[in-house]
Amino acid sequence: MITVFGSINMDLVATSDRLPKPGETVTGKAFATAAGGKGANQALAARRAGAEVKMAGAIGDDAFAAPALTLLRDAKADLSLVKTVAGPTGTAVILIGEGGENMISVIPAANGEVSETDAERAVSEMAAGDILMLQLEVPADAIEAALKAAKAKRVTTIINTAPLTAQAAQLSRLVDIVIANETEFELLIGKSDLSAEQREKELVARHGETGQTLIITLGADGVIAIRNGKVFKAQGLKIVPVDTVGAGDTFCGYLAASLDAGLDFEAALRRAAVAGSLACTKEGAQPSIPVASDVDARL
Repeated sequence: MITVFGSINMDLVATSDRLPKPGETVTGKAFATAAGGKGANQALAARRAGAEVKMAGAIGDDAFAAPALTLLRDAKADLSLVKTVAGPTGTAVILIGEGGENMISVIPAANGEVSETDAERAVSEMAAGDILMLQLEVPADAIEAALKAAKAKRVTTIINTAPLTAQAAQLSRLVDIVIANETEFELLIGKSDLSAEQREKELVARHGETGQTLIITLGADGVIAIRNGKVFKAQGLKIVPVDTVGAGDTFCGYLAASLDAGLDFEAALRRAAVAGSLACTKEGAQPSIPVASDVDARL
């Protein structure tokens, strides 16, 4: 069983031939709305991967509230831990340019109302051996409360260090499994412009210090990870990206679901990498998340 404690958004997505420079206006080609939020994205990915999933978070009482949960509801995720607060639902404004590259501005809104009490309630319904997945789009105090409660119940914890907040370094040390992209990893360790060889050395050093399972996603270059002293590498698929929004969340959800299903770590890593690749072949964060049959057919 997986509980995802995190953000729920509506994404407002504009596509153009290229991303604008600061102060520049470009003409767009398309506009769409789609359910999003890193928490909701990861919950849907885990559900489409085959896991039983509870989503814990908050929505507003506005017109975006219902559509923000539509795909999770359609997937039959448990939404009993999603509360409604006065005010707007979280929103992300996304610009997509050439090659699927993107710029995103996230407005927390209802996500900012997620509390320590919500965290404790979510974990109270979990059992030892369950998986708790978190990101950094809800308040740090709530995330810390969830992690401490999970440790007391021997729940396995996974954190995706995005978006990288001021509290990311502290919070990431409280979990069992850390998932970061290469930029986030460099910021976490306070070093930059690492070569592939240097990155691997730093990964091994960090693991030796903390004992945590550490995973670095590398986009088109796949993923590198370390667990129980062993380094793992996995490749996704060779694709032409359409939209990279949600690819990282897809990776996270599929990894959690695969581990929950009992796959060994190496197999789970590869499955998650393939799922993340497939998510880049369609537009939208949640609409692009592949179903398990499509992912497993490509393994």
